[in-house]
Amino acid sequence: MLLVEDLWSRYGRIEVLHGINLEVKAGEVVAVVGANGAGKTTLLRCLSGVQPMAAGTITFRGSNITRVPAHRRLGLGLAQSPEGRQIFTNLSVEENLRLGAYLYKDARVEKDMEEAFTLFPILKTKRNLNAGDLSGGQQQMLAIGRALMGRPHCLLLDEPSMGLAPILVDQILDVVKNLRSYGVTALLVEQNAFAALSIADRGYVMEIGKITMSGPAQELIADERVREAYLGI
Repeated sequence: MLLVEDLWSRYGRIEVLHGINLEVKAGEVVAVVGANGAGKTTLLRCLSGVQPMAAGTITFRGSNITRVPAHRRLGLGLAQSPEGRQIFTNLSVEENLRLGAYLYKDARVEKDMEEAFTLFPILKTKRNLNAGDLSGGQQQMLAIGRALMGRPHCLLLDEPSMGLAPILVDQILDVVKNLRSYGVTALLVEQNAFAALSIADRGYVMEIGKITMSGPAQELIADERVREAYLGI
């Protein structure tokens, strides 16, 4: 589904990603965990095309998309739910969802919206409210629902649990875990390493712009280095 080879990126003269290699297979949930400042968000921004790459190759569904602009990557099936939600607070819930489907004008848009409401029933009851009036957890649901309206094959999720109460974190991550039943592959970036690895098939650990460990998620959870550094165990 997604193959990243020797990816480098910088802000000005400061290199922040140093030769990232990463793979996501169709139907997987893959987690990238690490401390704040490790480069996780920069990695996702490179994948979605909004952050320039200094070197490397991104292959998506068998095609090289390294030089494909961000707006065309969505049309190819690669969508992102960004850090901080970045919803349109002065628009309604329904309007936010429809913006996620801006590439499409067919009858399936209404079906897509009903699927979003099935995933997040609270959004249906608030569909006509301004998105800015939602709670933080509801705004995160809206951000994910909006991304899914783009009909992605692969969804990039940046810190979906940030700032949420534990019960909402569980609810959001349960949805992420079940995305595969909708035919959606997920690459999840999280500081909450235990929560992310608990729902993932495989995981990568990032430190200071490099992948330092990778493997099946349950093996990473059991690894003493990961437990001490990221799980607080």
